[in-house]
Amino acid sequence: MDNWDEIRTAYQVARVGTVSGAAEILGVHHATVIRHIDALEERLGTKLFQRHARGYSATEAGQDLMQVAQATDDQMTQLAGRIRGQGDSVQGDLIITSLASLSPLLTPILVEFQEMHPDVNIQFLTGDRLFRLEYGEAHVAIRAGQAPDQPDNVVQKLTTQCVALYGSKKYLEKAGFPETIEDLKNHRFVAGDKSYKRAPFYRWLEEEIPDVKISFRASDFTNIEDAVIAGAGLGFMTEWFAEMHDDMVQVMPPRPEWVGRLWLVTHVDLHRTLKVQTFLKFLKEKAQDWGPENGMGCDSE
Repeated sequence: MDNWDEIRTAYQVARVGTVSGAAEILGVHHATVIRHIDALEERLGTKLFQRHARGYSATEAGQDLMQVAQATDDQMTQLAGRIRGQGDSVQGDLIITSLASLSPLLTPILVEFQEMHPDVNIQFLTGDRLFRLEYGEAHVAIRAGQAPDQPDNVVQKLTTQCVALYGSKKYLEKAGFPETIEDLKNHRFVAGDKSYKRAPFYRWLEEEIPDVKISFRASDFTNIEDAVIAGAGLGFMTEWFAEMHDDMVQVMPPRPEWVGRLWLVTHVDLHRTLKVQTFLKFLKEKAQDWGPENGMGCDSE
């Protein structure tokens, strides 16, 4: 593992999927690329790529190596820029991960950032899985809930989200508008599956509403929101998301115990790189414009 040129070559092949594409990026002959890949696989004693008619695809071992190589490549690029006095260049891959439900909030910000830095290639990964920052699976993670506590990560508070209880006009016309918590017990509810008990508003729901009244469950917040919009029952939403849908009616206003917190998480090895710092500064500046009128900033912590 002492030959960075071979690892960098394999990284570029994994990125673009072809030997010719990697050769063009690296400015070398395609035979050099093949020689580097063969030498690296022989040294490691395992196949890093599956060869096929369309090009190269990384094996599981190749994916593990490439994630580490990507983080190293970021650091090497940053170091080279500082040495050359060109540290003001923001370029290369920038991988952001968050819950899918945050996409309407974050996607316009990512697009604006890329317009300001056209040499940046944005990858926006969404889902409930916690991407491993220590393996270079993402540069910046935006996570919800309790503050992450992984020892090698840098954690910063981004903002809070106001969470309220909503129903669609279609559902409320049929079921009536609840005036009290007792009235809520006569309504149908949409909620997450049993694993969502860590969400504070679902803990409240479990304490106040009989389980039999939760008639629609889903494993993803996006699916939950879609079900509420479709009229399956009452459900929790952030105010900023509900305001994007004219059919949503707020049944109960935000409560302090329902507040959702968002955190910025970066790995300590990449936290100080120019690319990551530039994006973090940009996102924080955007977050300053979020306030109660936008369904954000619900507590004073």
